[in-house]
Amino acid sequence: MAGLTKSDFKNPVVNWIDTRLPIFTMLQKEYGVFPTPRNFNYLWNFGALAMVNLVIMIATGIFLAMNYQPNTLLAFDSVQRIMRDVNFGWLIRYVHQNGASMFFIVTYIHIFRGMYYGSYKAPRELLWMLGVVILLLMMATAFMGYVLPWGQMSYWGATVITNLFSAFPWIGPKIVTLLWGGFAVDQPTLNRFFSLHYLLPFVLVGVIFLHIAALHITGSNNPLGIDVKTPQDTLPFHPYYTIKDSVGICVYLIVFAIFVFFYPNMLGDPNNFIPANPLQTPADIVPEWYFLPYYAILRSVPNKLLGVCLMFASILVLLVLPWLDTSRVRSARFRPIYRQLIWLWVLAVVLLGVCGANKPEGIWVVLSRVATLYYFLHFLVILPLLGKIERPLPLPESISRAVTGKGGGPLPTGAAATMEKP
Repeated sequence: MAGLTKSDFKNPVVNWIDTRLPIFTMLQKEYGVFPTPRNFNYLWNFGALAMVNLVIMIATGIFLAMNYQPNTLLAFDSVQRIMRDVNFGWLIRYVHQNGASMFFIVTYIHIFRGMYYGSYKAPRELLWMLGVVILLLMMATAFMGYVLPWGQMSYWGATVITNLFSAFPWIGPKIVTLLWGGFAVDQPTLNRFFSLHYLLPFVLVGVIFLHIAALHITGSNNPLGIDVKTPQDTLPFHPYYTIKDSVGICVYLIVFAIFVFFYPNMLGDPNNFIPANPLQTPADIVPEWYFLPYYAILRSVPNKLLGVCLMFASILVLLVLPWLDTSRVRSARFRPIYRQLIWLWVLAVVLLGVCGANKPEGIWVVLSRVATLYYFLHFLVILPLLGKIERPLPLPESISRAVTGKGGGPLPTGAAATMEKP
């Protein structure tokens, strides 16, 4: 019949829908028989975990928005009403509150996995860059959401962070006024942040759709970092990786539940249980833990403009990472020097987080400057030079032979470099 597509599904209802709107055929192609490298480890679960977390955050956010009042006089009390009077409001709020931290945990691990196994290298540069855009959208969404409870730390965190834009000459003060909607953090600011906090997750969904589309076009990387050569190198995504992802999701939800039911406020700040007071500045203004490394970079230099530029550069440098790393070998498994240095970079990031949680004085200033220096040296100096001087280990002949143990030796002369080309 003209206008109908062919559908192989036997269920009559599914077949009827699919011939007119082939969504089931598309899902079967992209998530059923889609060929996937057969050597994934559990670090490849974290992309799926991030998607599950996003769905949780959107669902709980919608229910919270039904009871939240974006008004400077009512916002704090409306959150308390959600916690005390709304049916299961405490649960929805704690899931949403801790979900932000869990979202960043799985995202940071997902980013580390991409860096460790070289998932940013050709032909996946755009895939990686879309991932960095997702990280930036997450940060903006999380920051605006943290302001909404209108507690002391929410109010003063918004004041300090938005004031950072004033460091830029000429346009800086205008950006701050635009963010505030006036001349101080007040009602227009809360309206802006509530609207954007509600909107940006749906923008995030759109960028994630592009991220996944790019992934399915270029194909997934794998722990060996070598390209798929034969059908024996792959497995269909379902049921092998749907089951593996399900195991990871179950473990993840258990950890999530432990935070929600036993330690719901462990990752929060006690000052946010105090209503916002523009006339009383807290002794220490500290952002959420997932912003602490960037906060430490900001405070590591005495010049405000330079600190702001370095803070933004610490994220934007990830956009050009595919071109900074000059090595032809993707996976750190076959790069003995890089394998050590990537862990040194992780140590620098953790140290920056610790420094950001402490006052900018004494040894913490020195440590934050050392860690900041190594952070940028890693990307701008070490990676470009390392690709030229490091001697990688021999690559396996293929994924299947490395997995089965039947011939995991080196490729013939010249083939290793060929395999790494897009």
